Amino acid sequence: MVTMIVMNNNESSSLLDKISTKLASIEQIVDKDYLGEIDENKIFDETMKGYVDGLDDEYSQYFTKEELEEYKTDNIEGQFVGIGVYIVQDTEKNAIRVLAPIKGSPAETAGILAGDYIVQVDGVTYTGEQITEATNKMKGQEGTTVKIQVLRGEETLDFEVERKNVRVNPIESNVYDNNIGYIKISSFDQGCSKEFTTKLEELKNKNIESLIIDLRNNGGGIVDEATAIADLFTDKGSTLLITKDKDGNEDITYAESDKAINVPIIVLTNENTASASEILAGALKDNNVAKIVGTTTFGKGVIQELLTMKDGTGLKLTTNEYYTPNRSKINKVGIEPDENVELPDEYKNVITVPQEQDTQLNKAIELLKE
Repeated sequence: MVTMIVMNNNESSSLLDKISTKLASIEQIVDKDYLGEIDENKIFDETMKGYVDGLDDEYSQYFTKEELEEYKTDNIEGQFVGIGVYIVQDTEKNAIRVLAPIKGSPAETAGILAGDYIVQVDGVTYTGEQITEATNKMKGQEGTTVKIQVLRGEETLDFEVERKNVRVNPIESNVYDNNIGYIKISSFDQGCSKEFTTKLEELKNKNIESLIIDLRNNGGGIVDEATAIADLFTDKGSTLLITKDKDGNEDITYAESDKAINVPIIVLTNENTASASEILAGALKDNNVAKIVGTTTFGKGVIQELLTMKDGTGLKLTTNEYYTPNRSKINKVGIEPDENVELPDEYKNVITVPQEQDTQLNKAIELLKE
């Protein structure tokens, strides 16, 4: 969820008083005795980052002005210069795990796979807590190269990847066996729901009799885009999403329009199906309009708001936990499929799987033909 808010910074607290007192003491010592040059802007930004890091929340983050603009471009507009990987902080291992390389990206071309752990970027070692720094290090000018070291199982692998302008193509469609529609959603970027609706109309014009929605390796995105797609398949007034804040206050999102299509639906998921994609899968499953085929989803059931401060800096803060319409908990649990189907071992961490080897897709087709 992306929200633009101008913050009022006039409030004080006992914690703020303690921080101010401690910083004043440190500043006196530094001003008096520190040998090197002092970069006040860097000290300020690092102090703010330290405060947010102290929340010990893997998803909350402070942004400088420049970082905020980059974040908006990368995560909202779906375009950036880099190697093209979806990554997540693995808190258990304190490591950076690759959810999936973006299809057609330099990372996929180089051979980086879903499930790899990024250990080093250009010779610098990064932990999971340093995911932001690692991300920034992987970006750069188009045409330059970056060295990526990953851990795959017990094996350490090194890649040299050329940075390119990566444009995420969030929606792809196809038709199987003449009447089974297929739409793959790679991420929920801005405008994704409109593009999905366009693809759905194209499939309806081809007289599809059923539909597969592929959410595998979809790490999430804008929540409103996911609920807008769920709205297309549920009755007006149906519950799509329940969120709760720190005080237990609930906010319920309901379907606002009638069904755009009424056909059997199967949703494909795997362990990299996360966040907004779990919202869509949960909404369709709990409203009995779709069955889920694949493996249990990632289990990211918390929502972040993007707040813009008066000075142009930003704060991404975890503010709500979400639940499916049947009030099932998602965070660190995931959504279990109706039909548990694994891919062959050699294709589990591959983005593009040949259809004859795609056991999950083929199972969905089989069920829809029954």
